[in-house]
Amino acid sequence: MNVPAEWLVLFRHGHSEWNLSDRFTGWTDIPLTEVGLAEAAAAGRRLAQAGFVFDEVHGSALQRSRQTVAALLAAMGTPDVPLFTTWRLNERHYGALQGMNKREIFSTWGEEASRRWWRGYFEPPPPLDPDDLRHPRLDPLYAALDPKDLPASESLRDCQRRMLPYWNEVLVPKRRAGRRLLVVSHGNTLRGLVMHLDGLSPDAMERVEIPSGVPLVYRFDAAGAVRGHAWLDIPASAPAA
Repeated sequence: MNVPAEWLVLFRHGHSEWNLSDRFTGWTDIPLTEVGLAEAAAAGRRLAQAGFVFDEVHGSALQRSRQTVAALLAAMGTPDVPLFTTWRLNERHYGALQGMNKREIFSTWGEEASRRWWRGYFEPPPPLDPDDLRHPRLDPLYAALDPKDLPASESLRDCQRRMLPYWNEVLVPKRRAGRRLLVVSHGNTLRGLVMHLDGLSPDAMERVEIPSGVPLVYRFDAAGAVRGHAWLDIPASAPAA
């Protein structure tokens, strides 16, 4: 692959511990599995082979994002590329669904409402009580933030609105300044960004899937408009998502 002149790479973190039990993770700080680490390393080797070099990486505050960055950069042979983390790139907050698997969620709220919450754009799941131990206001990781900024639940629209200021105020200026950027985030956060970049409707966005472990390369013209995007193929010998 010839590296495009102006580009940005998006990457969803690899397989995590709660993927094994099909639990909704959201802001719960769950680590990667060995499979997830291998996914990140395979992607790093493929990015290096394709000629990509990064000046900066931007990721979420969650450890599965940070572990992905470390494994990917090590595999590229560039472990010292600076990483900037922000809660604005965190996964969507699933509210009361966090920590539950689909069977438990269906039995509690019914399948129709549950699917509407996790696939739809507008409707958030039931929120956490402010004193629920899963609430981010009780997490030391977010102690420096205004509690009013911390969600108790998010729709995909809420997640997108929380993420876009970082895109517009941090990432866009850096890309326009010529910085070669890798963004390592989460499925729903990246879905919201893809929706924004591609100008998708809410209905079209609901059909967007972001696989873990596969780099998504966006190309831009000199004015900053999206020219196109493509998934960077990973060899078949790489671990599957």
